[in-house]
Amino acid sequence: MTKRIEAQLNKFVNNGEAAKFTLGTLVLMMFSGLLIIIATFTQISFKHPIIPMDLFSNWGNYFSAEGINWHGFVKSYKYIPQIPVIFFILSLLDRKYATLTILGYIILGLIGYPIFALGGGWRYIFEYGFYYILGYVPALFFAGSIIKGNYSFINILKAVFVGVLVVHITGCLGMTFLATLKHETSTTIAGWILTMSGMKIFYDMFFSLIAMLLGQVVKRLLWIVMS
Repeated sequence: MTKRIEAQLNKFVNNGEAAKFTLGTLVLMMFSGLLIIIATFTQISFKHPIIPMDLFSNWGNYFSAEGINWHGFVKSYKYIPQIPVIFFILSLLDRKYATLTILGYIILGLIGYPIFALGGGWRYIFEYGFYYILGYVPALFFAGSIIKGNYSFINILKAVFVGVLVVHITGCLGMTFLATLKHETSTTIAGWILTMSGMKIFYDMFFSLIAMLLGQVVKRLLWIVMS
């Protein structure tokens, strides 16, 4: 039974692309579009241990006669899971329909629907964060090209690594270009890049890897239900 379902699933994805457009595909695309919007306005707070960059230069801030300052070894982070959702959609729909879903999201935002973090409308192209959103399209192309229907762990790992880098490179380049047009200083530009990317790249890679693996589980469950 499992082998039959796996064979049907392999035939269904057709080397990385959905076999054909169906009502079920449309429903999944609409659901995926809704997921992106929800992720845009969702903020996850979590904490994790770190080694402070100034540990040795400011030893006294962390170790004293009164004990260890444990708060200095814990980082609080607020994370918006939009990029992992993009990779979940790639895993669920494959490259073709995932890209169409993202393009639909971008177009709806640009024509005025307030589905971007700071609203919507064509003037959003002058927001620094827009170029990260724009980077989702080439990221899906390159990540999907790596997958090619083979969702092995190594392929997923490669796709996430390349895809997340493409998002951040596109975002940084677009943001730098826009900031230069606005005559921002190099210090301001560097600060924006550090805020928008920086450690966020590693969070995006970690959560996107989990999202793609989860997408494969959901795809198999859906296929079993439809079968």
